Amino acid sequence: MKLLRYGPHGAEKPGLLDASGQLRDLSAVVADIAGDTLTPEGLQRLRALDPATLPAVPGTPRIGPCVGRVGKFVCIGLNYSDHAAETGAQVPAEPVVFNKWTSAICGPDDDVRIPRGSRKTDWEVELGVVIGRGGRYIDEADAMDHVAGYCVVNDVSEREFQLEGTGTWDKGKGCDTFGPLGPWLVTADEIADPQALDLWLEVDGHRYQDGNTRTMVFGIPFLVSYLSRFMSLQPGDVISTGTPPGVGLGQKPPVYLRAGQIMRLGIAGLGEQRQQVVQA
Repeated sequence: MKLLRYGPHGAEKPGLLDASGQLRDLSAVVADIAGDTLTPEGLQRLRALDPATLPAVPGTPRIGPCVGRVGKFVCIGLNYSDHAAETGAQVPAEPVVFNKWTSAICGPDDDVRIPRGSRKTDWEVELGVVIGRGGRYIDEADAMDHVAGYCVVNDVSEREFQLEGTGTWDKGKGCDTFGPLGPWLVTADEIADPQALDLWLEVDGHRYQDGNTRTMVFGIPFLVSYLSRFMSLQPGDVISTGTPPGVGLGQKPPVYLRAGQIMRLGIAGLGEQRQQVVQA
């Protein structure tokens, strides 16, 4: 299934994309694409529906972030060895973990706002893993049973805030609009191998990133298990799993986003995002 949320910011409704690409309204079935809706039991309830019986949504409404009421937005840094190399960092011995604040979350086609004082706002296409079954101390062998599905994430990053000041990476990662999610959540049963997905990103038509999830340093089962050592994972939590090479920081010389530019990015089978860059 392809699950999504549509409508004005803060008032999104739950929806489903049927096999013909028609958006269907799920409001009479579930309150949101969030929480218990994403558990195995919740998803099975949706699978039992005949999409043709759901109201068709007319027009082209705004598409919101594909998961609502996200509790944790956990990210993994330097998880592609070639990306680590382009940034001058060593491949980590264990996952580098940081957070995006949930206030960073926005829709896949919403504007991305360059923060005031920013000189180095950058892009990162990433595979997002959405938790469906909660748990802690999850065995790696069982980790995929805890995954509801996958989505496209743009891990927008301000490099000066992230790397050149004092404190943590989080300052440069969690600015408003720095976490576009979607366009939809594709349930895990529809993705044969999440470790074999092409992912790409363009700015103003120039392709900077062109990679595949097979080159992750730490795969999805390990990441889910690893994170569950340090926190309980809950339905609707999002894990952003790292980016392939081609970020602005890695260009020679570095290239950063400017107001008026357009980012396009996507992952095979998971859809595409398009954002205009504006000044906050």
